[in-house]
Amino acid sequence: MTIAEESAARRVVGGVDTHKDLHVAAVVDDQDRVLATHCFATTRQGYRQMLAWMRSFGAVQRVGIESTGSYGAGLLRFLQQASVEVLEVTTPDKHDRRRRGKNDDLDAQDAARGLSRQAHRDAQKQGRDDRGLARLERVPEDCGGGAAHRLADDP
Repeated sequence: MTIAEESAARRVVGGVDTHKDLHVAAVVDDQDRVLATHCFATTRQGYRQMLAWMRSFGAVQRVGIESTGSYGAGLLRFLQQASVEVLEVTTPDKHDRRRRGKNDDLDAQDAARGLSRQAHRDAQKQGRDDRGLARLERVPEDCGGGAAHRLADDP
């Protein structure tokens, strides 16, 4: 199998830490391995580049976005229009953030890993907020080792 065929057959998830001028994106494979992280402009062109970049690693199953409020709203709309399943992930708890420090790459990786580790559930059956997103909550680190998220029962 060629590298291009392997990439096309691979299932990946994306994670994004949103900011005013740049979004930091990460791609994780189905073995929970971080494949890469990269920064993209918060423009339509940047969103197109981000999605193409994520797809270059394999079939994008879903994308977790940290803070889909003001800074992530444009990316959220773009990905939904591109028929990509989008889940909102919560920011790491304050204790965890103080312990490891603020790191945009790690935040994006955590967003992707939370999706990679979650048990495969049908997001359509979960609670939805007014933006049509399944909400994710932080699960303590001792649940599955490392950062994890789960679909919330109540949005």
